[in-house]
Amino acid sequence: MRGLFLGMAILLTALPAAALETFARSSLVIETAAGGHYRFDIELAETPMQQMQGLMFREKLAPDAGMLFLYDRPQPASFWMRNTLIPLDMIFIGADGKVVNIHQNAVPHSLDAVNSAGPVKGILEINGGMSARLGIRAGDRVLYKAFGTAK
Repeated sequence: MRGLFLGMAILLTALPAAALETFARSSLVIETAAGGHYRFDIELAETPMQQMQGLMFREKLAPDAGMLFLYDRPQPASFWMRNTLIPLDMIFIGADGKVVNIHQNAVPHSLDAVNSAGPVKGILEINGGMSARLGIRAGDRVLYKAFGTAK
């Protein structure tokens, strides 16, 4: 499996912009312990190729936008920032919709691993620094159908 992802990563670095993946869109809400409700318009990274590409090659991201990576079952997750041009906050989400941990301001182009603090069902990537500005913390809740928490 690791070889498959490595092969896809090499392919992504060689693809012209016109060959990049497209993503379905949705929205979700993050509900903070302090009572905040923050809506994000998201793109869904569902296929292996979409998940490998993620937000690579993007020069900007709207303040209320993000990308949600979903897994079939909870598992440890590890991301990197190869070919990612903008800093991102990575919000790791458990199967119950609770925020497990947040990695703030992941460094563009970094090959350092960014890991979940335990098994997760999803990862939400948003603009770097946004989680701190909004007061989003571990233990807060993501309201979205994949976590069974949509209202």
